[in-house]
Amino acid sequence: MKPYLAQLHKELVLETNNVLDSEEIVSVTFSATPDLDAMFPPAVARRRPGWDQIPLLDVQQMQVANSLDRCIRVLIHLNTPLPRNALRPVYLHRAAQLRPDIALLR
Repeated sequence: MKPYLAQLHKELVLETNNVLDSEEIVSVTFSATPDLDAMFPPAVARRRPGWDQIPLLDVQQMQVANSLDRCIRVLIHLNTPLPRNALRPVYLHRAAQLRPDIALLR
């Protein structure tokens, strides 16, 4: 399970979709559904270049009936000169159903 989670984390933290500069990242919050318990979500992210000094927080998502399972969410807090409309939310795989109104499908 750990290699699968590591791959998901690499996908989730895709700076290429938003051209993020690690110097602009204030902090990052990861949340995971309770069924994902093999590793802490920030464990892979903190090894990324420039991410070793960024505060990373992980939390567990609420258990809600019929909610999406095996889901990791990442919220990146930025100080950036870019306008909001220049930043694109990224929803991968089944997570795209969470916000189809703004999901960037790959």
